[in-house]
Amino acid sequence: MGGLPIDLILFAMVAAFLVLRLRSVLGRRTGFERQAQPEAAPVPARGPATEVDIGPKPSQGGARRAIPDPNSPAGEALMQIQKRDRGFDPNRFLDGAETAFGMIVEAFARGDRATLKPLLSDEAYAGFDQAIAAREAAGETQRTELRSVEESGIETAELRGSIAEITVRLVTDQINLVQARDGSIVSGAEAVTEMTDVWTFQRDLNSADPTWRLVGSTAA
Repeated sequence: MGGLPIDLILFAMVAAFLVLRLRSVLGRRTGFERQAQPEAAPVPARGPATEVDIGPKPSQGGARRAIPDPNSPAGEALMQIQKRDRGFDPNRFLDGAETAFGMIVEAFARGDRATLKPLLSDEAYAGFDQAIAAREAAGETQRTELRSVEESGIETAELRGSIAEITVRLVTDQINLVQARDGSIVSGAEAVTEMTDVWTFQRDLNSADPTWRLVGSTAA
């Protein structure tokens, strides 16, 4: 009939599908420092907060998640926490942990003590306050843009009496730099960089306050 043979059409369709699959797999950069990307939608401005309720938030999606096996020590501790607090769910907890992470790193960069104070334990707040004060004394400013949360996972969990403690590992893409009075860069870079942080949150399950407060943080 003058048309292309059906087998050639099928081969062309299969080839196109394989090209698209390879692009989706190979097109993702896995290096530590990433080149600047087109401007993402700006993070909504956050005013002073009174609590971050890690529990009843809907799943935000996007980030890869890691939840401990129920038979592991961390998994068993999560089950004990859930027995004490029926509203607790590990995935919703990670939603809240991601939200808290964004609020805290951005508030720290702005030097926004009013936002930080209710989200941190007294000891953690003292450390953040000292770092902000040193930055202010040096005339330096910090710029932090949280572009995305790539991974989040629960590393450890523990229940001591009514005190629940959960350690979370967060892998994020950020622009993070500190500038001197004259605008020169003291540390960090304009490039989007992948960063890994390990944060520990704590809550008294007997308290009516639903806030899980940050009690410790390290950069992996």
